[in-house]
This record gives sequence, structure tokens and C-alpha cells, in this order.
Amino acid sequence: MEALISSLTRQQVFAITHASDIAAARRAGQRLADELGFDETRAGQLALIVTEAGTNILKHAGEGEIHIGPAQSAAGVGVDVLAVDSGPGIIDVDACLVDGMSTAGTSGTGLGALRRLSDEFDVYTQAGRGAAFFMRLWRDVPAPQACGVEIGALWTPMAGEEECGDGWAVRCDAQGATLLAADGLGHGPEAARAAAAAIKTLGRHPALPAGELMHAAHEALRPTRGAALATARIDFAASELRFAGVGNIAGCVIGDNRRPLVSHNGIVGHNIRKVQEFALPFEPGALCIMHSDGIQTQWDLAQYPGMAGRSAVLIAAVLMRDYIRRRDDAMVLVVRRLQGGQA
Repeated sequence: MEALISSLTRQQVFAITHASDIAAARRAGQRLADELGFDETRAGQLALIVTEAGTNILKHAGEGEIHIGPAQSAAGVGVDVLAVDSGPGIIDVDACLVDGMSTAGTSGTGLGALRRLSDEFDVYTQAGRGAAFFMRLWRDVPAPQACGVEIGALWTPMAGEEECGDGWAVRCDAQGATLLAADGLGHGPEAARAAAAAIKTLGRHPALPAGELMHAAHEALRPTRGAALATARIDFAASELRFAGVGNIAGCVIGDNRRPLVSHNGIVGHNIRKVQEFALPFEPGALCIMHSDGIQTQWDLAQYPGMAGRSAVLIAAVLMRDYIRRRDDAMVLVVRRLQGGQA
């Protein structure tokens, strides 16, 4: 199945500090469910997921965020809900997911309900370092067959801006997947326009090699202020990822070890001195992580026991939560090759 998943889709983020914030997030989820054609039952499940996730944040962490948007998947139509906080964390996750278990003097049904109501569910937490919950609800039952890669991404504009100049896209097909991460020069609407131009280039050229896609984007971005850009093509049959980068998009592949992805200096759309493809092994289970310079580079998944095996969106969420610089747009893209590696 060919499909372009990107930051051009709407993602809404709600700061949760009061019960009224939960109500606002729930209404947004209901509007999205209506737009995507959810029936009344599935839309009701989504409303409960958002309510329980927000209530859990207030009761156990005091504050946090809920992200709501279309499912980051090429497989079908759904809604993703992500709840993130920096609270005390959960010591015994399995116990807290059992109905009736509570550490806050409540009925204890909230976390168990999140798992029951969701078609896909995952959680990552560390004592003293917060928690992140991921819930996905498909519009149709049974759930669609997965694409050959799992996608997780977060992006956010600099404080005071409405549009994010950082963007990302993934295009899946039967032979592999093409990845793109862009950081429009500066911030605001013009930076967002540059990132969008790069994403639309991938839409027009879905299976180009990484280097050729970079050159195509260079031409497409000439009318814009330009961008830092990273492109990659995953080849399922060869179990290989080929990467090309220009500018300050950071990236790495994590499999048996961590291997950095090397970019050259320049601004796509204005000044490219060199485009070079690098090939790395990319077996099932491997991760490719790319992010803009709105994220610090000192992160290490080894500091998060078990994190490499969690959902791609949870990896992106924790990196964003713990390493965002907050003085620029920020974006994290995480892509995992699934077992089998075929769409």
C-alpha cells in the first residue's frame, strides 16, 4: 500500500492543567472522529480514552500534555492519542493497569480502561521521570494490516508561533519506505512553507533514491528560503537504509549498535556543495531516528531501559519531552522496520 504520512496532517496539542483542558481535548477528539467517519460507538470510545488519559495526568502528575491527531500509519484510518507528563512516574505499571488498582485514592479503573478501549496501547515510564501513554483507535474493525514500517513523530513550533517550520514525511510501498525530515530556515510561516515544499516533493517522487530526492527537493525549494534536509530510503529486500543529508538534521540508525547518519553543509534550495548517499544495514527491528536542531543531541536511549523496544511514537515523545530546546521549532521522527518488512 502506497501512502504518504506527514506533518502536513493536523496534530493538536493540549496542555493539561485543569479539568477544563480535558474537556477541550475531548471535544477536539470528537471533531476529528467525525471528520474521519467514525461511528458513534468508536467515537464514544475515543472520548473515553481522552478523558481517562487527561484525568490520569491531573491526578498523578499535576500537569502534562495530550496530543491528538490522525493515526501515523499507512495501514488505515484511525486516531492517535498521546499523553505525556514529567511527574513521579509509575513504579509497577502492570499492577496499575489492573482495574481496581489505584495509588491516588480513586476507583483505579482509568489506566485499565486505556488499555481495554484502545486497539493499540503502549506505555513507558520511569520512577521520578514521568510517563508517556500511547493509544490508537482504528475507525474500522478488524484493524488493518500493518505497513512494513512503524512511524512515530512529534513536531511543535517555537513559542509564540502558530506554524512549525520543521516537518517530516514517510512514504510506504511494497518494496520499502522513503523518509524525509526538514528544518525550514528560521521559523514561522516562511519556514513552514519551505518544509512543506520538501514534503510535497516526496509526494511527487515517492520511490526516488535518497540522493536523487535531495536534488529534486533542491529545485523545488528554490522559491523558498530553503531548508536543512535529510532523506532516506529503506530497501526491504536488501535490508538496507541509504541516507543523504544537507544541513543540521541529526540522525542515527539503532540496531545492534548506534550508527550516526552523516550530513554535509549547505541549504537545500540555495546552496548545496555535495550530496552523498551512505548505506547502512537495516534489518527488521532496526530504528531510524532523525530530528531538527530544536532537539539537543546528547540523548542516549541506553539511559531509558527498555525504551528501544517501545512504540516509535513513545520514543519520539520522550526525546521531545526531555531534550527540546524551546527556543526554536522542534521535530523528532522515529521509524522502525517491522518483522517481515513487507507492506
